[in-house]
Amino acid sequence: MWSDEREHGRGPDADAAAQAWSGDWVARRLGVELRDGDGTGEEPGGAPALRELLGLALRRNPKRAHLLVSNVLGKHVPASPGAVHGAGYGLGRRVRALLGEAEAGRAVVLGYAETATALGHSVADGLGSAPYLHSTRRPVPGVATAGGFEESHSHATSHLLLPADPALLAGSGPLVLVDDEFSTGNTVLNTIRDLHARHPRDWYVVVALVDMRSPSDRTRLTTFATTLGARVDLISLATGTVTLPDDVLERGTALVAEEEARANGAAGASGPLPAGDAQSAASGPGSAPVGADPASRGRGPVPAGDARPATSGPGIAPVGANPASPGGTPGRSLGEFEARGPGRRPGSPGAAPSVRRVPLGWPAGLPDGGRHGFTPAHRAELEAALPAMAARLAEALAEGQEGQQAGKTPHRVLVLGNEELMYAPLALATALEATGTIPEVRFSTTTRSPVLAVDDPGYAIRTRLVFPAHDRPADGPGDRYAYNVAGAGFDAVVAVVDSAGDTPELHAPDGLLAALAPHTGQVLLAVVPAYVPPYAEQPRAGHPHTEPEHPKHPYPKHPYPIAAPATRQEPTMPEPLRGPDFSSYAAEDVGWLLQDLSGVELEAPTEEREEAIQAGGAHYAESLPVEYQPSPRYQELYQSALTASAARIARAVGTVTETVLAERSPSPVLVSLARAGTPVGVLMRRWAAHRHGLDLPHYAVSIVRGRGIDANALRWLADRHDPADVVFVDGWTGKGAITRELAEALKEFPGFDPEIVVLADPGGCVATYGTREDFLIPSACLNSTVSGLISRTVLRADLVGPDDFHGAKFYRELAGADVSRAFVDTVAARFDEVADRVDGEVKELLAADRSPTWEGWAAVERISEEYGIHDVNLVKPGVGETTRVLLRRVPWKILARRDAAADLGHVRLLAEQRGVPVEEVDGLPYSCVGLIHPHFTRGATGADGKAVTAK
Repeated sequence: MWSDEREHGRGPDADAAAQAWSGDWVARRLGVELRDGDGTGEEPGGAPALRELLGLALRRNPKRAHLLVSNVLGKHVPASPGAVHGAGYGLGRRVRALLGEAEAGRAVVLGYAETATALGHSVADGLGSAPYLHSTRRPVPGVATAGGFEESHSHATSHLLLPADPALLAGSGPLVLVDDEFSTGNTVLNTIRDLHARHPRDWYVVVALVDMRSPSDRTRLTTFATTLGARVDLISLATGTVTLPDDVLERGTALVAEEEARANGAAGASGPLPAGDAQSAASGPGSAPVGADPASRGRGPVPAGDARPATSGPGIAPVGANPASPGGTPGRSLGEFEARGPGRRPGSPGAAPSVRRVPLGWPAGLPDGGRHGFTPAHRAELEAALPAMAARLAEALAEGQEGQQAGKTPHRVLVLGNEELMYAPLALATALEATGTIPEVRFSTTTRSPVLAVDDPGYAIRTRLVFPAHDRPADGPGDRYAYNVAGAGFDAVVAVVDSAGDTPELHAPDGLLAALAPHTGQVLLAVVPAYVPPYAEQPRAGHPHTEPEHPKHPYPKHPYPIAAPATRQEPTMPEPLRGPDFSSYAAEDVGWLLQDLSGVELEAPTEEREEAIQAGGAHYAESLPVEYQPSPRYQELYQSALTASAARIARAVGTVTETVLAERSPSPVLVSLARAGTPVGVLMRRWAAHRHGLDLPHYAVSIVRGRGIDANALRWLADRHDPADVVFVDGWTGKGAITRELAEALKEFPGFDPEIVVLADPGGCVATYGTREDFLIPSACLNSTVSGLISRTVLRADLVGPDDFHGAKFYRELAGADVSRAFVDTVAARFDEVADRVDGEVKELLAADRSPTWEGWAAVERISEEYGIHDVNLVKPGVGETTRVLLRRVPWKILARRDAAADLGHVRLLAEQRGVPVEEVDGLPYSCVGLIHPHFTRGATGADGKAVTAK
């Protein structure tokens, strides 16, 4: 069914290259430069130049300012379906030639969601005999994960691998990994590392449309392959480099803000825009729009900026003339252009067409794509069915609709896929193109990636439709986008979704279909049955997974021999909370497996909390202390302490991280105990990235003394990652209470390693640590303002249900005092300085006996008896725990080791402020110990160091 021309994969029409390059706008403003592999502007061997394949745009993403926009991927730029499939197919043929017939017959292809799902399929088509799987961000209850990873520059949720047959990735044949671009290589290397630890193999082939690695990244791949003990090859359509200025993120953020402000100002000049209006991102009303199609940039009018569904009102942007025709001339006002072909001008009152469904006749039992696996047999079945499905589409398009001339076939048609669902729409578009009944067929898909739209012929994203997600994503509702569709002169749009996305949200007044309607003459909806393995959890009522034309087959016959039944999983839980919506850390630094209780009043006066806790009337996790606001003098102490100890902390971070990588897992999943462990987890993740190029997942979970760890968070982790890879992280040990709590809690969750790792282990409670010295860790000096503005965790029955994560608050109002990112940045800046010392210390540690001594616990018991407290929970050993006592509890006295003055400046200041005596003692295994007032009542020492008068 596919055309033989697919092997060329040469990108957009040749005359497009003569037009303005669609990366000029970003290149000029940000100083971004693309250079081809040989530096001459033309790849050796006749490969396309980068500018032929790529444009540039600006992301609305704090992790990466620029976006390489491919002209042959079928994601952001509508393109010829033959060119899209041909690019991947040709790469697949090259992989087959590299592997040879025998190894090609053993290969498995793995693609990445959402962008490269169809590309991976196409590569598998070129290989011919390889089964295909792509990662997914859609969890499916009842389908066990075969792996998972995160994408460092992505704004979206974690990738999951959900093969219907777990044995699909368990073979020893070559694994072919396909992504649209290979920049740093972190995502691919993380995947290889994770899968190789599970199922080692001898050969990996990485495939990308463009290879944009720097020389150091190329060296890193070679080193990685040597360390792995496997062959790793890379095949791409074109190679080159992207050069970025050092301040590209800051400049990109400022430029996005400037363009959005300009767009908002333009909207305000003509009055408030209805929800569906298209607005220019670079100019005001009546500005000159230009064409968006890659084959004709600059030749036709296109409204720029956001567009949401509407039928009329000020600022409505009509569809431009067909960009391929000579009728569109830049410089005219928006209202001068009409859609090509029969019908009324979309955007005028009453012009929005109704939506018609087209029954495809999709074969029952045929997977909709590679989310759970797609075999050569599936491919053959699809190719056999495509001509009939394309004929149904062509017939429906020719029928037209009310007000149009029946039997008049549209000239220019877009087949629009949906996020991960790319291959089925691409196959339908290619088959429709092959019928010869439609003069011009284009293919693209919607996406969850937010990108700035700018009305300029030298910019790759010309227009943007915005609409809410309609497939009920696991990470909650959010906006979705269709780029370069509005104003591109499409006479008809065929929206292809799977049945999981055929929801009321799709058909809502602000949904995708309504967003498309003002910008085309007709909208057709084709629904592909969403394939779910038969052993998976049944779909909930009102969320169909099948097309009405196949009512007898609610679940297709399973295509694989099942290695073992999958364990039925718990109901789907929310995705992690991330900054900036929750916490001041960057989104990639940590995902919080918590629920946001920011709107709940939880703070109570310190004395009231202490009295209730000691009287047994409340648990410490049921309320929050009032956040301590440091005085200027205390802030100065914190800053001087950070300056003095940054290198020491960096050394400990490096030591504990290298120990984990050497002994626990080559691809650990860091799970910090919120909140003291979170800054340490962030730093460990940064060390792994800085020294090894690793992109380690990092989450924060709640553990509560006396109540255990958040069981729902553990279930979430087990669903997405191998529990054996999970490494629990905390800041320091005191007497080891949390260490014991974790070990006890994990008895109910086999597979997780209960051994916690810490930055400092003065109590001798763990075997994996950065140091056993009790020194000042500045992150212990403050509360939320050094921990992402997150409170300590809350567990209260009226707020946390049986299926909920534990809760916490995000103190947005304290942003002015926040030093969270400054703390980790300051420590990370010393990594190179301490690297050699870390290497030496790790070698010594790996050869040493590091068995826990529990020296700290013995000291705490001795102090408890000696001071007549008789409750070890009121004895808080170590600098970190002593600081907590002074900030959150009602302290009685502080015990300070005589020789530890250098680390106790902030402790002495806090004690002075609260009127708490400091006793100099000998023989402490810690720098200091904080004692909570025993049997606290209103007559005991209060916050001001004086007796509190009972009311």
